[in-house]
Amino acid sequence: MTTLQQPTTGVSRTAVIIAQARAEEHRRPDRLFDDPLAQHFVDTIGWIQVAQAGRMNQEHFVLRTRFFDDYLRSATAAGRRQVVLVAAGLDTRAYRLDWPDGTELFEIDLPGLVAFKQAVLGVQRAEPRCRRSVVRADLRDDWPADLIAAGFDPARPTAWLIEGLLMYLERADNDSLLERVGGLSAPGSAIALEHINQAYVDLPEMRAVHERLKNVGASWHSTVEDPVAWLAGHGWTASVTPQTALAQRHRRPVPRLTDPAIVDDARMWLVSGERP
Repeated sequence: MTTLQQPTTGVSRTAVIIAQARAEEHRRPDRLFDDPLAQHFVDTIGWIQVAQAGRMNQEHFVLRTRFFDDYLRSATAAGRRQVVLVAAGLDTRAYRLDWPDGTELFEIDLPGLVAFKQAVLGVQRAEPRCRRSVVRADLRDDWPADLIAAGFDPARPTAWLIEGLLMYLERADNDSLLERVGGLSAPGSAIALEHINQAYVDLPEMRAVHERLKNVGASWHSTVEDPVAWLAGHGWTASVTPQTALAQRHRRPVPRLTDPAIVDDARMWLVSGERP
């Protein structure tokens, strides 16, 4: 194992859960996406106990990744040439997706996690398939100024992605985040995000997951019962795509903890929308 500086804050540490899911999917002959870099993050970190917290949601993470991949493909195919990954974590889409010419992708995350990610990418000599800019910022601070300083243009339509973040923040912080995103979004911009409802938090099957996440300082702090209405209040016209539809589309089993036949009204929301 290398001696690269590893991320230490709670939510940053959960990035390995998603990287592990992507790495396992990449090894499948019928994989829904390619991600040859994911395993290198996992090998370097080696947090098996943290990754185990994501086993229960492995199928969801895979379908979620493909859903957001397709969203970004569609958003950029429609002419948007700015992409912003909010709390990008160990995301490798800049390296594994085929982007239209002229695409500029901005990744925002904490300096410590960015440093670790950049080091691993450097060891692997990875080359992005678009113009990639890294914004080292805390979302509680003035990150819009940092984003603009990195070359982002608020006057151009943007594709925003907020993946695996909102449940870790308080509701007020989420509203503040969406207000800032909205203030940077020209007409024709797009957004996609993930959130959960309270029934999902309360699932008995999630108790062990909550305990593991709590142990690494990454507890969930918010839910949303109607994400479409919530986004409408921030100026977006949005819709929800259920995991049942994604599973059918990609010929995969419905993730157990997102199957209404099993969990009733518990939901992990996958939402996408546009700004008129």
